Amino acid sequence: MQSENGEPLLNKNINAIIVLLIVIITISLILFRNLFFQSTYLLKSFGELSVDPEIAFKNNKPTFLEFYAEWCEVCKEMAPQLSALKDEYEKDINFVFLNVDNQKWDRYIRTFDVNGIPQVNLFDKKGNLKSTFVGKQEESTIREYIANLDSEVDSQKEIIKSEFSVIKENKNNKIIPRSHG
Repeated sequence: MQSENGEPLLNKNINAIIVLLIVIITISLILFRNLFFQSTYLLKSFGELSVDPEIAFKNNKPTFLEFYAEWCEVCKEMAPQLSALKDEYEKDINFVFLNVDNQKWDRYIRTFDVNGIPQVNLFDKKGNLKSTFVGKQEESTIREYIANLDSEVDSQKEIIKSEFSVIKENKNNKIIPRSHG
């Protein structure tokens, strides 16, 4: 007799525990969403925080140009570092962030031969390309090259790391002859 009466009580306890766990997980995600999704949020905000490239190359300030994509895991990893650099140097340097999935930036993607992301290009105040970084970089390395942007040495440095994302072909904007687009 007790086993029949005990089973519904056990099922109610298990159901209560499951509901409690779901509530705790949901509240944790809401409270700590910035911690869990900070990189994704930062990448989405980069486009809004960006200086227009046309302005950046004409205002006599050095320019930090990054090509990224919201789906790029390496870009997500580097986003907090780049955000910190932007906060620190934005008064002295133009920060331009171009999403490779946006057809609007196709001219720049071709001009700077972007085929792996993230790609960071550093320009002096005259608009001369000084450094190109492809792939995951240490913040200290980028800081070192930013500090040397004012130097008169006329050399160009390219640093390619093995951790980068290959740009995906954007099929959303392709026009197929019968698509009426």
